[in-house]
Amino acid sequence: QVQLVQSGGGLAQTGGSLTLACAISGFSVTAYPMGWYRQAPGKERNLVAWISAAGNRTYSDVMKGRVTISRDATKNTVYLQMANLGPEDTDVYYCWTSTFGRWGQGTQVTVSA
Repeated sequence: QVQLVQSGGGLAQTGGSLTLACAISGFSVTAYPMGWYRQAPGKERNLVAWISAAGNRTYSDVMKGRVTISRDATKNTVYLQMANLGPEDTDVYYCWTSTFGRWGQGTQVTVSA
């Protein structure tokens, strides 16, 4: 059974850093592409970062240069490292597998001014 379980996130100060994790069960993190999205209340989810099965990375313009997507095959987990955060980055963040059509449960990231 495919499951994505997120951890990390929480509260950060402006200029701070946070790392989100998405632990995967049911498939190998290195066999399929994975993405991270963010969503503000009442708005659609928007792509933050994407990693292909081959390991190629794509970043959205809004967070490019401030985020890094990575994966750990031994832990079967995909990560989103975020740096230089600002209040505008306050959102709920989700990991996503397009292959299996599943979202993680979401993680609130709140950045104080």
